[in-house]
Amino acid sequence: MFTHSFCGAIQGIDAHVIHVEVDVCEGLPMFSLVGLLSSETREAKDRVRISLRNSGFKIPVKHVTVNLSPADIRKEGTAFDLSIAMALLAAFGYIPTDCLKSVVFVGELSLDGSIKGVTGVLPIACMAKEKGFETCIVPKANEREAAVVKGVKVIGASNLQEVVEYFVGNQQNIPYCIEDLVEKDIHQDILDFEEVSGQESAKRALEIAVAGMHNVLLIGPPGAGKTMLAQRIPSIMPELSFEESLEISKVYSILGLLDKEMPFIKNRPFRNPHHSITSTSLIGGGYTAKPGEICMADGGVLFLDELPEFNRNTIEMLRQPLEEHKVTISRLHGTYTYPAKFMLIAAMNPCKCGYYPDRKRCNCSETQVRNYLGKISIPILDRIDLCVEASEIKYQDLLRNTKGEKSETIRERIKRARIVQEMRYKEENIRYNVELSPKQVEKYCMLGEKENCLMEKVFERLKLTARSYHRILKVSRTIADLDGEEKIQERHLHEAICYRGLDKKYWGNMEWN
Repeated sequence: MFTHSFCGAIQGIDAHVIHVEVDVCEGLPMFSLVGLLSSETREAKDRVRISLRNSGFKIPVKHVTVNLSPADIRKEGTAFDLSIAMALLAAFGYIPTDCLKSVVFVGELSLDGSIKGVTGVLPIACMAKEKGFETCIVPKANEREAAVVKGVKVIGASNLQEVVEYFVGNQQNIPYCIEDLVEKDIHQDILDFEEVSGQESAKRALEIAVAGMHNVLLIGPPGAGKTMLAQRIPSIMPELSFEESLEISKVYSILGLLDKEMPFIKNRPFRNPHHSITSTSLIGGGYTAKPGEICMADGGVLFLDELPEFNRNTIEMLRQPLEEHKVTISRLHGTYTYPAKFMLIAAMNPCKCGYYPDRKRCNCSETQVRNYLGKISIPILDRIDLCVEASEIKYQDLLRNTKGEKSETIRERIKRARIVQEMRYKEENIRYNVELSPKQVEKYCMLGEKENCLMEKVFERLKLTARSYHRILKVSRTIADLDGEEKIQERHLHEAICYRGLDKKYWGNMEWN
C-alpha cells in the first residue's frame, strides 16, 4: 500500500513542499525513514509509532518505509511528525487517502498523541497558499500564526484524534480567523524626540537617514545623548507595509520568537545587541544556519552602541550586508539567504576617555586616540552615509526645558519623502534610496552642470572613493525628496557632503585598512 501526504521544509525564510511518501508491504517488520534527514527528524519513527499506539490506533506489524522527498533538501526539526502519522493512518485505512491531496500538515507529536507547537509555521503557511493547497493543519499553539496568511484554510489541532475526526466527518472544525489582528493597531509606549534637548543637527541627520534608510555614525563625548537619540528613531519611522511585516514575521517565526497573542510583527524592529556579541549571533549561522541580529533588524534599526568595543572581526562582517542588504550563509547541506535591509545606527566616543579633541579634559595620547579610532576600519566608515557629531549639552539648554519637535511631526515629513520614493521606484525592485545600484544612481540622481562641478572639486579634495561618491548622491537624493524637489540641487549636495566630512576630522590621517 502506497500513500503520501505533504509538509514543508524551511530554507532561508522560505519553505519548500515536502512529499511524505509511505510504502507498507509484507516482509521483515521494520520502520525506516529516508531522505537526507537530521537526527531529530530521523527520530520521528519512534515518536510517530508510539503516539499512534497511545492514541488508540492499532498499527499492524509490516515493513514500513517512509521517504521525505525531494532528497536533495535537508530536513531539520520535528515538524514532519504529523504528516508522517497521517500518511500512515491513510495507508492502514483509518482515513480516506483522497483527503490528503490538498492538505499540508505541520506539527511535532508527543508520545501521548498530542501535537506540540513548532517553529517556522508562518513560512510553511505562505508556501501552502502559493502552491495552491486548500488546507493547512497545524498545532493549536501555532494556529494564530498560520492564520495570518489569507487564502488558505487553517485548522488548529491539539492531538491526533482531532485530526482523524476532522477527516472522517465526526467533528466540525472551524478555520481560525485572524484578519482582525492583522488590521489591529498595537499600543506601544514609544519614546519621543521632543524629550531630547538640543542636538538639532543630529536630529536633522537622523530625519534624513530614516527617510532614505541610510546608515549613521553618532560620535561625541559621553552623556551627549547619542543613545537617547538612537532609541527614539522608531518613533519617526513610518508604519510597516503588509509585505514588510510578513517578511520580518517569517524571520521571527523561524526563530520561534513570535508573540502567541499577536503572531505578526507590526512595529519596526529595534535591535540593540551588547558589544560582547559573537559574529554568528550578529550575522547568523551555526550548524543549522539560523538568522542573526541583522536579520531580526530587517526593516528597522540595528543599533551598535560603543562601536569600538565590538570585536573588530565582528564589525568587518557587516561589509557585505551593508552593501547587498541581505546575508548569504553557506553550509555543507545548502546555502541560505536571509533579508538584512536594516538601518545601521552606530554610536561611539572619539577616544577611550571620551573627550577628544578637548585637551582640557582628554588625557589620551595621540597614539591611544589613533589606536581607539583604528578599531573602526575605513572600509566600514565608507559604508556609513552620515557621520554626525553629538555635541555636549550645556546647562542653559537643560534649564530652558524647551520641548523639541514632536516625533509625529517629523514622521509626517518622512512619510511624504517615502511616498515619493515608492512612486519613483515602482518599476524597480527597491523601496528606498539607499538601495540604489550604481546604474540606478546614474538614472535617478542626475546632476546639473553646477552640481557636477561641485562634486568634482569635492571628489578630489576629500579623496573620495566611488562608493563614497555614490553614497553622497543617494543622501542628496533623500534630502531633495524631503524638500519636495524633483532634481538634486547644490544645497542638497552641500548638506550631504557635510555629513561625509566629519569622518575626515577624526580619521583623516589614517591609512586604509
